[in-house]
Amino acid sequence: MLPLRPRLAVIAAAALLVSGCASLDAGPDDAAPATSSSRSEDREPTSTPTPTATETPVDPDTPTSWGPTVGEVEEARELVSTWTPEQLAGGVIVGRFHGTDPQEPARMVRELHLAGVSVTGDNVVDEQQVRTMTAALAAAAGADGRDFPPVVGVDQEGGYVSHLRGVATEFPHFQSAGLAIEADARQGRRVTRAAALTTGLELRDLGFTWVFAPVADVTVGAADPTIGPRSPSQDPRTAAQAIGAAIKGYDDAGIVSTVKHFPGHGTATSDSHDTLPVVDSPLAEIEAHDLPPFESAIRQAAPAVMLSHLDLTAVAPGVPASMAPEVYSLLRDDMGFEGVAITDSMGMGAVAGRPKPALQALVAGADLLLMPVDTAVTHQVVVDGIASGEVSRERVEEAAARVVALQRWQARVAAQRPVPADVVERARAASADLLSAAY
Repeated sequence: MLPLRPRLAVIAAAALLVSGCASLDAGPDDAAPATSSSRSEDREPTSTPTPTATETPVDPDTPTSWGPTVGEVEEARELVSTWTPEQLAGGVIVGRFHGTDPQEPARMVRELHLAGVSVTGDNVVDEQQVRTMTAALAAAAGADGRDFPPVVGVDQEGGYVSHLRGVATEFPHFQSAGLAIEADARQGRRVTRAAALTTGLELRDLGFTWVFAPVADVTVGAADPTIGPRSPSQDPRTAAQAIGAAIKGYDDAGIVSTVKHFPGHGTATSDSHDTLPVVDSPLAEIEAHDLPPFESAIRQAAPAVMLSHLDLTAVAPGVPASMAPEVYSLLRDDMGFEGVAITDSMGMGAVAGRPKPALQALVAGADLLLMPVDTAVTHQVVVDGIASGEVSRERVEEAAARVVALQRWQARVAAQRPVPADVVERARAASADLLSAAY
């Protein structure tokens, strides 16, 4: 394996994020990053240092570089330290469910203590059913003793990956953001940020707390069978600008965004839904082509990053990225990301046949396991893994605490930003503006 070249010199310079206004005009990607108005100025790194006798304790209201305050992180750590193995196991799983009965995912959240669930198009009937379902999920989390919302997530990227079709406003493919930026960088960033803002607000109005977007993959065009127009661009810098603007918009909306699919699915020539794609790019090529949009996301305080199921031969040959410690080290140690790391769906063909994939991912560094094939079975596997020592309790507590802290951040920011009564009209206008700017 090639050594991972440290990239913290670049990231650290941007880690002290400066608060910006909630204007829809995102600045250049390489400018001093602006964050949503809920973030305070002179941001500090997310890690919470242990004060020495000569150091001043960190103010608990100091924001981290990924959203929650230092105090929220510490409170989350204290809380999960009291959890049973069953609660801990649930706290690192975003489950899948079948059918459209709102009480089924609510039961799973309540009985398995799940962090939350992912809603797909197969779970959706109409707007009223969606609202009933998300309300039932919030109530189930409360019944489980939580004072923070569950993860209620959905793939709502725009284009054909939009699981709320017929319920939420339809937006064009994210490729439109890149095209708009290439046509007029300033205007393109503005309409991209507005699209993310209104998407997030509309999702919040429907009861969602997470959106599994934006896509940060830099596509290679026709040879890319999976991402295609879901990618903002074939140009890394254009993609980076689109991602930076989108992250700001989602943050402004008070919803948790999920940058995906680290470290970049755009060069894979097979589909990880079916098989484990092999990416033979040298590390230097990955750094130049695939990582810039993720670097932009981290500079803009991305709260969550989704790990891909790719075999990166230059980093961890033969192991899916979502289960490779080396890939999590690239994300955290080299790039400085300290937020929630979530896997891509654990039901995908690239990983579904591997032995105990959930434990492999947790041990490697995942904080959330997305949509395992069988949620209840995976929950028991994690409980048993904690008991046997296959995964340490300390590792699972670290993961669960990040999730709890992020959900408290989401609740706090959402409370500060009521959804406007005309959110649907705003979303439709933003969708039209993005399409117009792109074409």
